[in-house]
Order: sequence, then C-alpha cells, then structure tokens
Amino acid sequence: MPSDTNGHQRGMPNRKGSAALETLSRLFCRAGIQINGGSPWDIQIHDERTAARVLAQGSMGLGESYMDGWWDCASLDGFFERIFRANLAERATAKDILQTLRARLFNLQDRFRSWQVGKVHYDVGNDLFSAMLDSRMTYSCGYWKDVDNLEDAQTAKLDLVCRKLGLKSGMRLLDIGCGWGSLMKFAAEKYGVSCVGLTISAEQAEFARLNATGPSLEIRLADYRSFNMDGREKFDRIASIGMFEHVGHKNYVSLFETARRSIVDDGLFLLHTIGRKRRRNVIDPWFDRYIFPNGELPSLGEISNSVDTRFVIEDVHNFGADYDQTLLAWHKRFEAAWPTLASRYGDRFYRMWRYYLLCMAGCFRARQIQLWQIVLSPSGVSGGYQRHT
Repeated sequence: MPSDTNGHQRGMPNRKGSAALETLSRLFCRAGIQINGGSPWDIQIHDERTAARVLAQGSMGLGESYMDGWWDCASLDGFFERIFRANLAERATAKDILQTLRARLFNLQDRFRSWQVGKVHYDVGNDLFSAMLDSRMTYSCGYWKDVDNLEDAQTAKLDLVCRKLGLKSGMRLLDIGCGWGSLMKFAAEKYGVSCVGLTISAEQAEFARLNATGPSLEIRLADYRSFNMDGREKFDRIASIGMFEHVGHKNYVSLFETARRSIVDDGLFLLHTIGRKRRRNVIDPWFDRYIFPNGELPSLGEISNSVDTRFVIEDVHNFGADYDQTLLAWHKRFEAAWPTLASRYGDRFYRMWRYYLLCMAGCFRARQIQLWQIVLSPSGVSGGYQRHT
C-alpha cells in the first residue's frame, strides 16, 4: 500500500478503518457534509486513520489531524458552520468531559496560571498580529453596522465603546486587558481622556508603550487582581474589551470587585466579551491546548450573578454576528501576509491558525456563541441609561 511523505498509510482503509469512516460519514451527513464530496464545505480525507482519530478524540482529534495534514476542506468556515448548526460539536468524548470537569474543580485562571495565555497566545509574535489586524492592532470584534472594511469596523467599535461610556475630556479611563493599546490611544486622541491599561502580555505591553503618545497613557503589566488593592485609585470610566474570556467562572467576582473599588460612584463600566448561549459549559480541549489556555466563555446568567450587589446592568447589546465578518477579514489578511511569515512560523502553525480563525467564524455564523457589550453602573444611572448604537 502506498504511503505519504510522513510514512502515513494511504489507500483503501482496513475493516476497522471502514467502520470508523462509515460512522463518521453518518455523523457528518446530519450536518449536510459528505466525506470526499464535491461541495466546498465537504471534508477531503487524505489519511485513512482520520475517522478513527476524530471519533476517539473529538475536537482534539479533528483539530490535530487537520494540523497534521490528514484532511482538508475548501471552506473551513462553511464546514464548521454546518457542524455547529447540527450541534455535532456537543458530542463529547472522554477527553472533553475530563477537560470540563477539570475546569469545574480547579481554578485554572488563578494568579499563576493567568499569565499562561499571554505567553502562549498574545506573545506569539507582534509581526503576526500586525499583519492580521487593523492599523490600531484591535484584537476584538469589529462593528460592521454601517461599514464594509476591517479598518472602519474597528474604528466604529472603538467609537461605540467611547460613546457608550460617555467619555469627556479630562476623564480617567481604566482599560482592563488593554491589548496593544488601541482603545486607550483612540480615547485619548478623540475624547481627551487619560488612560491606564492593564495587560498580562509582555509583548503587548512593550508594543503599547512604544506607541503611546504623551503622558496621558500608562501601561502596566499586571494581573487585575493585584491592581489597586487599597482602592485609592479612582476612574471615571472602566472598559474591558475581549479579556473576560480569560477570567474563568471562579474569578468573575474578583474582576467585578476590582472594577467596583476602582470606579467613582457615578461612573460606568463597559464589559465586551464573547459568551455562550447556555449555562452548561464544555471546555474545548483543542482550543485550550493550542489557542487560549485556560479560556472559558461566560453565560449571561453567570455574569448577572457575579455583578449582583456590585453593579446595575444598564444595557446589553449583542452583535455577535459581526464577529463572523471580523474573523474572515483577519483570515484574509493572514493569508495575504503568510509568504512573509512562513519561514518563521512553519506550515503546522499556518494550518493551526487558519483552523482557529475559520472555526470561530463558522461558530459565530451559526450563532452558537455571542458577543455582548454590557454597560454597568455602580448604583444605577439617574433617569436611566440611554443606549448608543
């Protein structure tokens, strides 16, 4: 039997492989996907062991076998959209169950582990993120309501955040999880505020400091739990954009307590986070290992429980469908820049990264996960809060 360049056996599968292939084929048919079919979202299998690996290992087997070149798909986002619409991703393996149980029993985002995602993901390389993101390095969902390109979508999102917060010249803004400083710079330049930003990524902190303009921007490499412990620093407004996904359910209260002790009595706090549509959570082992270690998506109920007695929920805005467009725009820029990145990152990273971007695009398109902007106030806005869109 012929083999590929990695020594993997190809050709007709054996009896065990045929049974696995038949089982996987039946599963995929529920999502309108055919193995070796002619539609862009159909999976093309190159290695006979793929089906058994996917059935045994679930998400991990599917992702790693793609990274290893065992299968391809012309439209990965279309493939995953159908997988999620058919709820096939909820078919849990033993590995999935153990991963979720581990997250339930242990605090995987404690003060020591919280730095891991910075090193694994956000420190992977500023050249990669510079090539993929917009000019401000905004690594969160754009707002595509009235625009048709990534640059304008991210500008619109940043301005939406500033308008929802009611920023005015002379205010102090705290950005918890400031990334490369996009919101801070925008708010300082367009609204005349001074900003303090917190990040757990050394690469982000260095980039933000090099690109900070003027004394009104301060970047601190710090975990939110160690910030302003005595409550002496007060801010008129607080924002947290795309950071809450790394907090973990055992620490939600800690984050809101940090925000509460750091905000003035008539302040506003905007939380921008990806979330899941149900309380029951399943930790995806592939994403946990390769993309966002110890990440966990909240439900609205968990957020509501955690802000209880600390904040009033003034407004909830869901524009999760916009993340599909954002991820596709990032993927397009990533593909265009890959020839200049390939020698540093290699083919396996390429397959891992495009799998990540297009899997997420399909998941948002299927509306399995959401993007919420939640506006909070310490005691309720007098006369009521007016939503900005």
